[in-house]
Amino acid sequence: MNKIYFQGTFGAYSHLAALSISPKAEILPCKTFDECFLKASKDPNSKIIIPESNRITGNIGIEYLIFEYRLNIYSEYFQKVEHNLLGIPGTKISDIRDVYSHGQALSQCSKFIKSNNLVEHVRADTAGSAEMISKDKDNKKAAIASSLSAKTYGLEIIKKNIENENGNLTRFLIMGKNISQPEFGKKKYITSFLFKLKSKPAALYQSLGGFAINGVNLTKLQSYPEKNSFDSFFFLCDLDGHIEDQKVQKSLEELGLHCQDFHVLGVFEADKQREINK
Repeated sequence: MNKIYFQGTFGAYSHLAALSISPKAEILPCKTFDECFLKASKDPNSKIIIPESNRITGNIGIEYLIFEYRLNIYSEYFQKVEHNLLGIPGTKISDIRDVYSHGQALSQCSKFIKSNNLVEHVRADTAGSAEMISKDKDNKKAAIASSLSAKTYGLEIIKKNIENENGNLTRFLIMGKNISQPEFGKKKYITSFLFKLKSKPAALYQSLGGFAINGVNLTKLQSYPEKNSFDSFFFLCDLDGHIEDQKVQKSLEELGLHCQDFHVLGVFEADKQREINK
């Protein structure tokens, strides 16, 4: 049986996403993102599912691990995020004084929290907060987490869908040590890669010219400082297209002329959710 590692505890949104993409796999929790990447780097038969960005609050902050481990990206998955207020059975909203969750979940539910005068407490993850509430059995405390967390820890959903905005999505990356990519066909693909430019004036401007000339669309371009430096940066990039497409190849060849480091992270089919959200 294939293994899929995720960060957090059972009931987390990462757990929910893993169940959605591979319900028959052995799904195992890790305490940290670092632990997830380390396990996948040592076990070629395992995969990890990692939240990369959120539609509302932006990047999750795992880019440094992508740069360090350079695991292959097999696919992307967009998980709908529906935040719920969870408490011990019988709890009413008027009973609650303190609410616990991951920082991003608290941010995404800020309107509800403020309107009910709740005191925020940031914890490592959403499901871990739900687990804490189930152990404390204090009706003055609640967690913001998934419906799976409520089921996992025997909590009651006091209020459903308390997020600030509808259509909240988190983009997950499924990654592993082995290199694998789909054959070039008529489907829509994403090519993901990282690069570090040579140190010279206007290097970034010059390096991106090939994409414009060849009509290749960049959907993500994110900088991240190299270790112990604010003068040297890596860039994480996604583009529309397959690496075997001639236009993409020409664009990447042009980029390579300006790079001192370049690495393809993966080629994979674009999630159908991209078309829905256009």
